Amino acid sequence: MQETASSKGEQRRQGIMLRLKQNGRITITEIIELFDCSEATARRDLDILEKNGSVIRTIGGALLEGFLAVKEVSFTEKQQKLWVQKEAIARKADELIEEGDIIGLSGGTTTFLIARELKKREGITVVTNAVNIAMELADNDALQVVVIGGVMRGKSYELCGPLAEKTIEHLNIGKMFLGIDGLTLEQGPTTYSELEAQTARTLLSHSQQTIAVFDHTKLDRASLFSIAPLDALYGCITDDGADPAFLRKLAERGVQVYSANV
Repeated sequence: MQETASSKGEQRRQGIMLRLKQNGRITITEIIELFDCSEATARRDLDILEKNGSVIRTIGGALLEGFLAVKEVSFTEKQQKLWVQKEAIARKADELIEEGDIIGLSGGTTTFLIARELKKREGITVVTNAVNIAMELADNDALQVVVIGGVMRGKSYELCGPLAEKTIEHLNIGKMFLGIDGLTLEQGPTTYSELEAQTARTLLSHSQQTIAVFDHTKLDRASLFSIAPLDALYGCITDDGADPAFLRKLAERGVQVYSANV
């Protein structure tokens, strides 16, 4: 009897993998409907497949490992890439910030460098869900720092989840500087983490202007989760290595493009 149950489970997981290979992703609801199983069984199957290294779990289902090209790397790994370009982007962002502004900074290496630029400023309120950014600004009494609560993600130091979103609902942000993992005309700004994408959407909905900040390698690349459609962006700041043709397309779509010279 145990062997039969095991055999049925293996057949079901093979079916889940076939579906993933066809579509790239699957939800818990789809598994229940396709294989006539309980929610607990569907979740257990995805846990087994994740342990085997076959899938990437999401909140409501799973993605096929390798389905999209952009994978998450840690903050430390990101620090080692294109540091000069990111510093130039941070300086350009600093030029857009005026005394009295209420700005938002999501997590990321570029937004972290914006925080470093702001350490020289005063009379600015900074709202952030990134623990390392809050710590970077902690010794400047001339800035007001508002830290959004939530569960911290180790790779990015970002605080996410329902607690973060509940806090954001009571805030009004002027200029939101958004770190991203990819940007395409079709998917808009994207990120690797589903939790971070959800929190970012809430930040955007409570911001007057959202400006994506990213180095040129993020252009025309989609990560796992879309944060918002392209028209949700007021502008973007990237370095002078970005493809001019792609930047023109962004401008044609109504996105204000700022180029940071290295």
